[in-house]
Amino acid sequence: MSNAAINIRRLNANEAGFNEQLNTLLAWETVSDERVNNVVKEVLHRVKTEGDAALLDYTAKFDRLTLKSSAELEIAPARLHQALKNIPQAQREALELAAERVRIYHERQKMESWSYTEADGTMLGQQVSCLDRVGLYVPGGKAAYPSSVIMNAVPAKVAGVAELIMVVPTPDGEVNEMVLAAAAICGVDRVFCIGGAQAVAALAYGTESVPQVDKIVGPGNIYVATAKRMVFGTVGIDMIAGPSEILVVCDGQTNPDWIAVDLFSQAEHDEDAQSILVTPDAAFADKVVESMNRLLSTMPREKIIRTALEERGAIIVVNDMAQAVEMINMIAPEHLELSVENPQAMLPQIRHAGAIFMGRYTAEALGDYCAGPNHVLPTSRTARFSSPLGVYDFQKRSSLIMCSAEGAHTLGQVAGILADGEGLQAHAASARYRLK
Repeated sequence: MSNAAINIRRLNANEAGFNEQLNTLLAWETVSDERVNNVVKEVLHRVKTEGDAALLDYTAKFDRLTLKSSAELEIAPARLHQALKNIPQAQREALELAAERVRIYHERQKMESWSYTEADGTMLGQQVSCLDRVGLYVPGGKAAYPSSVIMNAVPAKVAGVAELIMVVPTPDGEVNEMVLAAAAICGVDRVFCIGGAQAVAALAYGTESVPQVDKIVGPGNIYVATAKRMVFGTVGIDMIAGPSEILVVCDGQTNPDWIAVDLFSQAEHDEDAQSILVTPDAAFADKVVESMNRLLSTMPREKIIRTALEERGAIIVVNDMAQAVEMINMIAPEHLELSVENPQAMLPQIRHAGAIFMGRYTAEALGDYCAGPNHVLPTSRTARFSSPLGVYDFQKRSSLIMCSAEGAHTLGQVAGILADGEGLQAHAASARYRLK
């Protein structure tokens, strides 16, 4: 590996042209190119029309796994429980503790039904119900994430989803024991060894073996993201996620080694991940760069980290913490670390961030695994209008209206006038037929 210094961009928030530089840095094109679109369209069409036959064909082609029959597409429940026995005790306990912490946190998100009765006896309200069946996409093979199983399955189960269908590719037949064990711990109902756009298609349309779901959640590559985008409307989806991001805001008083490794933690996801440090202390920024150069060679994913930091990373020097808050709201990061003395004092000013990690001891990585809040978060500045995945993503609301005779009389007159104004006479008549 190279010992060359990391060439991370340094920006000053008060220099001319800063906004243009920042916009260029943040720009991420999530739109798939025409080639990817065409591949995905064909896969969706074939799975929709040919069902299991297409799944078997694509599994052989893309995952190099030849299955004899449709029955082999599903992984038996007994195999999930076997995986629980296969993994080391420490791993099992860590998965169980993480799942329990995530469950306790998400229990507080449950929405309840409500109603109220007006003076004339008319009742209005909202009934909350959960989705019937949800599909969970989990990346497979070497890049396997048991934490993704926990973060997607637990809130669905807390919401009351009756059936959870997991799809996970097993390239070359390679199965990740921790992923299967996590599925067992989280109460996943059925697991299929399929991946890619074909797995999304199977969940969206249903095949002879794979049941159709109401919503698809979980991360995947560009083909999976494109397929989710294309089936949206037939089924619900959680979000279209871009590369992982971290924004660390530091007052210059935290150990620079800690900050360096926190920036590494997201950069190691892949070459497109984004790690940014914002600080009012230029001398501290130099110390963090020194730490990064010293520690990079100790990281097994050194090459990926270096590429991510040099291509999409940055250190931004600001005047003060007020300007740092402006940066936060402009960047709207997926993960925000407030490595400062009094993070809670900053909270009221922060409008846009997926998850906020407060204080010097709160490493973002804790949130990825076991703190409790969800790690499925809005990326690519979508925190301006989106929220973390939660129980509410698996619940829906129905409006309730029950008029008394008196209420029907009062509202009927108002509705009749408005319907006449819109030229919808049958509406007006329907409203007025119940007048006293």
